[in-house]
Formats: sequence, C-alpha cells, structure tokens
Amino acid sequence: MERTLSIIKPNAVKKNVIGEIIGRFEKNGLRIAAMKKIWMTKEEAKGFYVVHKERPFYNDLTNFMSEGPVVVMILEGENAILKNREIMGATNPANAAPGTIRKDFAENVERNAVHGSDAPETAAFEIAYFFSALEIM
Repeated sequence: MERTLSIIKPNAVKKNVIGEIIGRFEKNGLRIAAMKKIWMTKEEAKGFYVVHKERPFYNDLTNFMSEGPVVVMILEGENAILKNREIMGATNPANAAPGTIRKDFAENVERNAVHGSDAPETAAFEIAYFFSALEIM
C-alpha cells in the first residue's frame, strides 16, 4: 500500500469542485487516509515548495498557494503516486489528456488545480509537512 500527498489548490477550491476531484480519486481506487482544509501562509508555502527555491516561478507559486484555502490529503492505494499523477494529468493543462483533473479544472500551467507527490521520497516529506502520525487513519 503506497501513500501520496494531494493538494486541491486555491483556484479549484474557489471553483467549488472539491467533491468532484475527490470523487475521481475514489473512483480510481485511491482511499483518503487523511484530509483537511487549510490556508497556508506565504512562509508555509515557501517551506513546502523549498525544492523550487531557485526556480523563476517560486515566488509566483508561493503567492498563489497562499492566496486562499487548499485541501491537503493523503491518498493511499496500489501504486498511489503514479495513479494520482495519471488522474491529475500533465502539469500544463494544455497537454493534459481529456478527462483529467487539470484538463477539466486548471486555468494554466501555474494555476493547475492540483498538486501530487512525484516520488516516494517526495511523498514522505510532503505528508510529514502537513500531517502528524495521529491524523493518518
């Protein structure tokens, strides 16, 4: 059983599509092990995305992620990381397959509706960033 972190980003929360997005994960065999709605501060967003600190989009990304509430979730299941990434679609919604979350709900590559861990090591860091062991079912 693999675990991954998923974030429904501020633009998707604002569009009120949280339930639709969660439904897609559940219909594809992923189970929610933990979930909460939070509003990250700019500093919390910077800490979460520290891996991108040197990239030109870092400031815009952390501004976006702290502009409104997000839903953070731990998804679990067989090959959860890969499955989540397939359900989300390509980072750039223009390149995402029809029926993926990003194709249906993203505005552009920077406001792409959802985040998902890209590897087991990343998932471990990201899950621990938002959840304590007591919050995971």
